[in-house]
Amino acid sequence: MASTPRSGGSKKGPTKGSGGKNKRSLRGKGPTPKAEDRVYHKAHKSAANRKSANASAQAKRRKKESGPNMVAGRNSVLEALREDVPATAMYVVGRIDSDDRVREAITLATKRGISMLEASKPDLDRLTDDAIHQGIALQIPPYDYAEPGDLLEAAADRAETPLLVALDGITDPRNLGAIVRSTAAFGGHGVIIPERRAASMTAAAWKTSAGAAARIRVAQVVNLARAIDELKKQNVFVVGLDMDGEVDLPELTFSRDPVCIVVGSEGKGLSRLIAEKCDQIVSIPIAATTESLNAGIAAAVSLYEVARTRRR
Repeated sequence: MASTPRSGGSKKGPTKGSGGKNKRSLRGKGPTPKAEDRVYHKAHKSAANRKSANASAQAKRRKKESGPNMVAGRNSVLEALREDVPATAMYVVGRIDSDDRVREAITLATKRGISMLEASKPDLDRLTDDAIHQGIALQIPPYDYAEPGDLLEAAADRAETPLLVALDGITDPRNLGAIVRSTAAFGGHGVIIPERRAASMTAAAWKTSAGAAARIRVAQVVNLARAIDELKKQNVFVVGLDMDGEVDLPELTFSRDPVCIVVGSEGKGLSRLIAEKCDQIVSIPIAATTESLNAGIAAAVSLYEVARTRRR
């Protein structure tokens, strides 16, 4: 009886190979791409959405920083008006449940000639980015920053030796406001801040300065290191504050030389580049049990020491 031929061949045993004709199909295609790198994968769409959301948030933050600030809440508005924080308008919700704070705020705004506008609660929610405004908000215009050269000119106009403060990595606007206040208290002529990754003259900084921001100019620079180089060309002696300073602050004699005190952030202190630009790194002698001083306090102590030695 004849046997039925097998499919693909008539005999058992190995069949013929491809003879190298299909080598390309046998090659590996490399590691599998990450899910977010595959355009058809849902992880890629999620990553794209996150990038878009981040870009939108950054754009919104830049717009907020470049536009007017809003002080929201009855206590905050009243304190800002008492401290003569500049304002262009005050928004009040119609038929607001008035109390002593609202009445005083309206009186102060009227005396200063600040425009008072009636707004609905939804409008005020939008204007204050959904802050707890309690029916009242104050609009503050963008700060008019100076140039470092303007600060030196201010000292020259007063026939005084320049005393400046530069901030490296200070991100809390309340610290900025406190330093502006100390600069005014000890005869300084201005504060220099970097444009990026730093506190700016917001409503919080204005309020903490307790009105000193109206007398002391703040200069904003794109590159702080370059600004320090320019100050040194003007014979300004640049002193950097650091807990591991080469000498203690009282050991320096600040006679009649122009001085710029550079204050770093509480966490990281001075950045490496800025520290290298300073003529001298000094420390404030403190008790061993205290690790470091707040940036605002460190600036105040240093400004006092310069003022004290100059008077002496």
